[in-house]
Amino acid sequence: MCFDDVVYENAKSWPFEEARKLVSRESVKQKGFALLETGYGPSGLPHIGTFGEVARTSYVKHVFECLTGMKAKIYAFSDDRDGLRKVPDNIPNKDMVAEYLGYPLTSVPDPFCCHQSFGHHNNNKLIEFLDSFGFEYEFQSSTDWYKKGKFNEVLLKVLKHHKEILDVMLASLREERAATYSPFLPISPTTGRVLQVVIDKYNVDAGTIVFRDEDGTLTELPVTDGHCKMQWKVDWAARWVAIGVDYEMAGKDLIDSVKLSSKICRILGGTPPEGFNYELFLDEEGKKISKSKGNGIGVDEWLRYAPHESLANYMFASPRSAKKLYFDVIPRQVDDYISHIKNYETLEDKKRVDNPAWHIHSGNPPKSESDISFSLLLNLVSVCNTDDSGVLWGFIKKYNNDASPEAMPFLDKLVTYAINYYQDFVKNKKVYSSPSDVERTALEDLLMELNKLSGDEDAAVIQNIIFEVGKRHGFSELRSWFMVLYRHLFAQKEGPRMGTFVALYGIDNTKKLIEVALDR
Repeated sequence: MCFDDVVYENAKSWPFEEARKLVSRESVKQKGFALLETGYGPSGLPHIGTFGEVARTSYVKHVFECLTGMKAKIYAFSDDRDGLRKVPDNIPNKDMVAEYLGYPLTSVPDPFCCHQSFGHHNNNKLIEFLDSFGFEYEFQSSTDWYKKGKFNEVLLKVLKHHKEILDVMLASLREERAATYSPFLPISPTTGRVLQVVIDKYNVDAGTIVFRDEDGTLTELPVTDGHCKMQWKVDWAARWVAIGVDYEMAGKDLIDSVKLSSKICRILGGTPPEGFNYELFLDEEGKKISKSKGNGIGVDEWLRYAPHESLANYMFASPRSAKKLYFDVIPRQVDDYISHIKNYETLEDKKRVDNPAWHIHSGNPPKSESDISFSLLLNLVSVCNTDDSGVLWGFIKKYNNDASPEAMPFLDKLVTYAINYYQDFVKNKKVYSSPSDVERTALEDLLMELNKLSGDEDAAVIQNIIFEVGKRHGFSELRSWFMVLYRHLFAQKEGPRMGTFVALYGIDNTKKLIEVALDR
């Protein structure tokens, strides 16, 4: 859903900041549409970083279309003409792949034995991956662009301006690297490998380069029609020019590369795209996530424990801030997403456009199904110690007579996710402690208060009672009181809104939990 222009004037969320850069861009005005690009290196399978870049670019695309009424499109560009530099750690048939180091990825046999090449395999995985989330994009292959001559015009420009490009690049390289550097990487006509060799001669008029092939033969090749590819920073700049890219974001580790490619883009007569540098995701040890190493959380792993909307929510929040990405972050992201969906319905239009749910769902967030949070479900699974979703739905139906898996399909998915998360991460790590004297007295008081209830009280009444007990026993910071409950009732550091949990789990069942805690 798009709103009136007045609604957008004061929108402050980062996709609006980015889309406004495109509104005033001259190339966009001339074309009548905006072209946004995301890059993919198919030396490894798509991972969470891939999802993040396409998701964030999609947020900018949607806002641009709302601001202008013009169309925008995303090119998901695969660098599948790159030479294979190392064998990834997370593939089968490594010895076979090792024989093809230096070959273009689309010339390396598929170690999974199901596609034309390793590059085609990973490209197919990218397409399946993006399609599964409903992203709107057009897939583009570097091999296709080179071999079909789509880069020919810009390749000849690179040849014509090779001295200026060398001036830019050599200043950024170490002496050893600079000695053999060329904007062009010829594809050996004898072996098929991508060669990083000294170029003996640049024949601008003939459109060729001269170099020594792997067997020492002095060889002349056209720079066009896929006989060569460009070094990646030159390749990136040339792509911006050839395709007419208006927007592309990149990781913080590529800040210097963006600067160099922007200079080369201008040498080639183009205007560098708009964009920004996002922070990188780190694994549990604080190391950069690598698709070849396979560290961090895989998308398939995340989707075993949470809906993809929660991953989109994680990507939306603070893209310029470094964030660790490991399994502990998942429950909070699910609940944050649920909270945004609930809040969206209560907001006026001018605030809705800054709600992450508006961006995640391209302006049409679904309605909230329930007030049951993911953390609440996790604790319900924990106290029930079950892998049977029917048991959990029994409690849910007592809490809400209208609830059912059919009427609340999103909640039904959350029940399954909660069971999976509990079984894999919580069950075998639960360690209960004995309450201190102060904690024991407070728990006994809470038990007495619950004994006074009829069982018909709603979550708000129960929550207030729990608050008052905490205040009476000197928990000036009530968070510390709730942490006592989480620790002794659930053996966890975090937990749900306790009033809602008690209403869902039942007062009598909750009293039994407290009694067990006191018995310790």
